Amino acid sequence: QVQLVESGGGLVQPGGSLRLSCAVSGNIFGYYVMGWHRQIQGKERELVAEIIDMGRIDYANSVKGRFTVSRDNAQKVMYLQMNSLKPEDTAVYYCNLNFSGTYYWGKGTLVTVSS
Repeated sequence: QVQLVESGGGLVQPGGSLRLSCAVSGNIFGYYVMGWHRQIQGKERELVAEIIDMGRIDYANSVKGRFTVSRDNAQKVMYLQMNSLKPEDTAVYYCNLNFSGTYYWGKGTLVTVSS
């Protein structure tokens, strides 16, 4: 069983920064695609950033230049560094991975950007 647990969410003022973490556990090995999605209240879940392989990372246009995704394969942890946060970034952030054709999701962590 593969499990993902997000952490690092919270309340931050506009212009501030947060770093989210996603810890992976369970029977998983090798390389797998990992990413962050978010769901803004009343809207569909959307892709924020995804690590496709060692040389390719995709970002949503709305976060380019502000968010940075990274991963530590040895520790099985993925990060999302979020800078210059805006109120419209307020959402529940989920990490996910694709292992052997199966998608796994965490339960999410809430990020609130407000003054």
